[in-house]
Amino acid sequence: MGATKTEQYSETQIELASLLKVLGHPARIAIVQALMKVESCVCGELVTEIELAQSTVSQHLKELKSVGLIKGTIEGTSVCYCIDKEKWAHLRNTLDSFINDSLACNDENCC
Repeated sequence: MGATKTEQYSETQIELASLLKVLGHPARIAIVQALMKVESCVCGELVTEIELAQSTVSQHLKELKSVGLIKGTIEGTSVCYCIDKEKWAHLRNTLDSFINDSLACNDENCC
């Protein structure tokens, strides 16, 4: 399989695709929802709430953190995670623009 040609896409398209790809797993959605309920969370608490193995939760947290949707801080032997509110606001604005631009057709031009 050939490499993806990204030079034909805008920076916004690439960023949006990356963020949505990371959110394309139900466990990650569950983790995000759990983190949105509280200001911060220790990984062990997520394992209990999500009911997945520690290593699985850690891998999903790593993916969410890699695109900046969550932040993590080390406190002793624990890592506390929280939602990056600025990144989520940016994602919301980008999605709003994407949806609004995509729905900009009138009834005459749409099927």
